[in-house]
Amino acid sequence: MKKSQFLKFIICIIIFTMPLTTAFGQQDLSAKGIVKKAEDNMRGKTSQADITIKIIRPTWRREMNMKTWSKGDDYSLIMITAPAKEKGIVFLKRIKEVWNWIPSIERTIKLPPSMMSQSWMGTDFTNDDLVKEASSVVDYNHKHLGNEAISGKDCYKIEMIPKPSAAIIWEKVIVWIDTTDFLQLKAEFYDEDGALVNIMNSTTIKEIGGRKITSKIEMFPVDKEGNSTVIIYNDIIFDTPINDNFFTTRNMKQLK
Repeated sequence: MKKSQFLKFIICIIIFTMPLTTAFGQQDLSAKGIVKKAEDNMRGKTSQADITIKIIRPTWRREMNMKTWSKGDDYSLIMITAPAKEKGIVFLKRIKEVWNWIPSIERTIKLPPSMMSQSWMGTDFTNDDLVKEASSVVDYNHKHLGNEAISGKDCYKIEMIPKPSAAIIWEKVIVWIDTTDFLQLKAEFYDEDGALVNIMNSTTIKEIGGRKITSKIEMFPVDKEGNSTVIIYNDIIFDTPINDNFFTTRNMKQLK
């Protein structure tokens, strides 16, 4: 074998024995890997956010403000800051436990898994959507359904089926994650009969906290015309260290 042929042969071996990279250096991610990359992009190692939620109904509207803290998959904390009636209500996720502090009755309540499918604070999001008891990476099996354009952006279309051990109300969730920035731009939620229940659109891409995110998330219940809930990220800080002890039932009562 000539030297030039031998070198070509070696290069081919190197390329075909590197399954996680293509010849152009792009990461060839699995469906699960794509979902994880999108989730990591919105969460970082830690995050602290200032958020506005708007509940829209055909005859009325309501607005809430809240602060949130998260650390990986295991810890998250949400504190309502307005309006005055709900101010100081806190939700805590610690590993697989979810707690709710209600200052008006000075009581801490542990939420059972059965409550995770209920509406969060009267919105079109469930407790699980906001508090994230279930992990979109760990608690689902993932399948790549191909690519599809959303708002002019090429997206991975991924089907997520809950694992039998996961306490999740959805029969399946389909998500669209753009191939360039790994931002989730759309999600569809289906019930046990295979009927589409909710559609979630993520728009208004901005650079906040040093990274590109979708700063506006809208949830639409399919069978309730004129109803929607909008989440707006006003500000977010990523990767500032947060001690695990911040996410405790004791600290829930002390937040200001």
